[in-house]
Amino acid sequence: MDKFSEYSSWLAALMFCWTLYRHYLPSKIRESIEYFSSRFTHKFANYFSPYLDITFNEYTGRFTRSEAYTAIQNYLSDKSSAKAKSMNADYIQDSKSLLLKLGDNEEIMDVYDGIQVWWSFKKEESSQPSFSFFPTTPEKRSYTLVFHGKYRKLILDKYLPYVLEEGESIAVQKRRRKLFTNNASGEEGMWDHIEFKHPARFEMLAMEESKKQMILDDLQWFKSAEKYYAQIGKPWKRGYLLYGPPGTGKSTLVAAMANLLDYDIYDLELTAVKDNNQLRRLLIETTCKSIILIEDIDCSLDLTGQRNKKKARDEENNDEKDPLKSKLVKDKVESEKKGSDVTLSGLLNFIDGIWSACGEERIIVFTTNYMDKLDPALVRPGRMDVHIELSYCRYDAFKVLAKNYLKLESHSLFQPIERLLKETNITPASVAENLMPRSLKTTTVEACLRNLVVLLEKPNQENKLKSEQETMLDSGVKSTVTSEESSKEETS
Repeated sequence: MDKFSEYSSWLAALMFCWTLYRHYLPSKIRESIEYFSSRFTHKFANYFSPYLDITFNEYTGRFTRSEAYTAIQNYLSDKSSAKAKSMNADYIQDSKSLLLKLGDNEEIMDVYDGIQVWWSFKKEESSQPSFSFFPTTPEKRSYTLVFHGKYRKLILDKYLPYVLEEGESIAVQKRRRKLFTNNASGEEGMWDHIEFKHPARFEMLAMEESKKQMILDDLQWFKSAEKYYAQIGKPWKRGYLLYGPPGTGKSTLVAAMANLLDYDIYDLELTAVKDNNQLRRLLIETTCKSIILIEDIDCSLDLTGQRNKKKARDEENNDEKDPLKSKLVKDKVESEKKGSDVTLSGLLNFIDGIWSACGEERIIVFTTNYMDKLDPALVRPGRMDVHIELSYCRYDAFKVLAKNYLKLESHSLFQPIERLLKETNITPASVAENLMPRSLKTTTVEACLRNLVVLLEKPNQENKLKSEQETMLDSGVKSTVTSEESSKEETS
């Protein structure tokens, strides 16, 4: 009983001291004591613990959101859906799906190269005053990585770069892709955009299988060629020149490229660009993983005549004595000054000048109906690395269209169509238009194919009729000449 009484008295004294500490000690002194005691306890535990931890806060400054935090959040999103018991869901603007995040104070395990690590999410109330004149976040959020100290080098050199890279890749896959066009006024940014929803895919393209496979192989090589471009000392970009008659599928090919690579498209209208300086600013504001498209470049600017401007001005100076000739030359020079002041030199610098290295993983695409109108300096290798001719529809392209539009892989009319396509120059767009059923109830597959046969036979019939008319005309001329010669002989 004596020992029990002694313990009781000690406990009572301890409770009395605790009551004095909680109720009578000033709060400032009490907070200081608790802060130093917790710090000492944490250091004491860390001294004996073999584990290390790294904390990634959401904001690195007052207004700057950490890119590392965002990448880790994306990386852990897939892990959370598979392993976490408590999750938070959030809708991110321009994202295809909900973003799943770890729940408050939730922890999950990850394995990399056989090594176990632990990620946890922590949320605390912000200590910033509510009356601040600056925008503040109501909560302080962070991710903490815990790992064994003996794997420090591997975690820092390999695992964390892997997590950041995977997080960025996941963000690209889940984002909504956009179609941009340059803003002529420039009042609300250099680019306007809408969501890009074009359904084109490579298996739908009406072209030769060998050419299609060549383009696919080149694009897939480019997407994984970051280290190669760094090794040879060139910006990570590639140029494609698509040329051929109208209606051969140049724009559709660009859409299929964007869908394959999961890239945004920047549709650049050169005639709306004021000068070379604005062109450079537009380039700077494009993002990585994108396609910069300039359609019908032969119609956008006078890219073949700009080398002759100086010559025209020299002619103007030399012909001042001839007022009429001088006026004609002046009118020519003034007409060239109207509209956009973008020069061939400015466009060349845009493609592969020093400013073209301001972004990575970008593809520049030119389309044209008349390749011979472009300046050779514009389409040389190094600027337009891949030249792709999209020509008239042949049998391989027709089979793709028949499968797309009619779900048909063989038919008795395929053989005459193959023969006619060898003799007739017709674009895939015209073939597709005739294969499209006007009514799903009344138009049959047979009718669509026969309409196409009639269309393909029409040029041959016209050529045959023209040939017969020319033959008849020649025979008529010959008979007239023969009759005149015979009459002359009788007269003599």
